[in-house]
Amino acid sequence: MQIRFTKMQGAGNDFVVLDETQGRLNLSAAQYRFLADRHFGVGADQILTVRPPPADAPELDFEYVIHNADGGEVEHCGNGARCFVRYVRSKGLTDKDTVRVKVMGGVIELRLNPDGRVTVDMGAPVFELAHIPFNPAGLTPRPHGAWQLWPLTLGAEADAPVVWIAPVSMGNPHAVQLVDDVDSAPVLAHGALIERHSAFPRRVNAGFMQIVDRSHVRLRVFERGAGETLACGTGACAAVVAGIRLGLLDECVDVQTHGGQLTIAWAGAGGDVSAPVLMTGPATLVFDGEIDLPELA
Repeated sequence: MQIRFTKMQGAGNDFVVLDETQGRLNLSAAQYRFLADRHFGVGADQILTVRPPPADAPELDFEYVIHNADGGEVEHCGNGARCFVRYVRSKGLTDKDTVRVKVMGGVIELRLNPDGRVTVDMGAPVFELAHIPFNPAGLTPRPHGAWQLWPLTLGAEADAPVVWIAPVSMGNPHAVQLVDDVDSAPVLAHGALIERHSAFPRRVNAGFMQIVDRSHVRLRVFERGAGETLACGTGACAAVVAGIRLGLLDECVDVQTHGGQLTIAWAGAGGDVSAPVLMTGPATLVFDGEIDLPELA
């Protein structure tokens, strides 16, 4: 089967975008993995699919479906959302500057700005542990500012490292920890262990945040099902939200990732934790192409 695709990137987080507005491709998990493979396929952190809005939600503009590089469908991807709105505009699928789309976790609003950057209303963060989901059984948190951090033991050995994390969901689960220096943080070793920690029944994205000052952080994220990526939009939102709730950050923060800079704004510092998180950053179309997709179960 030959399919058309578009390669895009947002702050170095790269995507294969598929248009299913005229009909479903009905790809298998193995075919998504093939597309994401950097040696045999196109290569991407995630596969993004554009679909018409659901029949029961005609007021929306599109449905937006995300598959990780391991073939699994996931709830949300912030950098992908920015690429999504640039894609539908550049391909003539809409003439709107602001679109509302369905994702697995709900509805998000995307706005194309005059400077070429894209702002995404990511919705309100989720702190209720069962809804992240995060299972605190057997864990004792410690207070930090007006919030708290939770301990995760990374292994069964007596001397296994313990890290302290802030669990939060941005439509997908995140475990944010504070580090002194992101360059020397054990992102690959600890990230893989945090991702599959038993406290997170649906796995988790592991964020490593270095606070530079109250309006500037550096961030690396080990993404669930993808490994470390150059940037993670929901990870940037989760990190800033955690930093604000811990009393360490102001309400508008520049997040420096290996792939570029994102700006995150959240009014929760004033106590309204139900306020939406706004993320602004770049979205770039890299190239269009066609690929012969093998039949993979």
